[in-house]
Amino acid sequence: MVNELFRCLDNWHAIRDRAPMAKRLLTEFGMGTSLRRQDYTEAAVRALKDALWHNSINLAELFGVEKGAMLLTVEIGVAEPEAVDEDALKAVFPYGQPTIRVVKGGLDVPRADGGKPTVIANAAISVALEGV
Repeated sequence: MVNELFRCLDNWHAIRDRAPMAKRLLTEFGMGTSLRRQDYTEAAVRALKDALWHNSINLAELFGVEKGAMLLTVEIGVAEPEAVDEDALKAVFPYGQPTIRVVKGGLDVPRADGGKPTVIANAAISVALEGV
């Protein structure tokens, strides 16, 4: 528990130090699943895509900045955070600067047939721009 607290604080400091003048403008939410393989990374990727592909808001164009300048703070909740490949999550974003944090959350749903549980991942993506 203490190690998780220090990891959260380190992540918060990294985000704060990276973008001291950035203002959060938008937060998107998503959910993803891995039905039979208990693949936490795949469920997290699907949660990110769910959050991203359910909107058509382009903040970069709205504020007249390059898309690559968007600061993306990403939090993923799954029952086994250590089983998630963060590089695979970063690859989902076509542009912007993602900072990924995977935490204990989501849900593992037992299967009636005794197979691997269905994995549910939750995602929150906050989008910020500097100087707006």
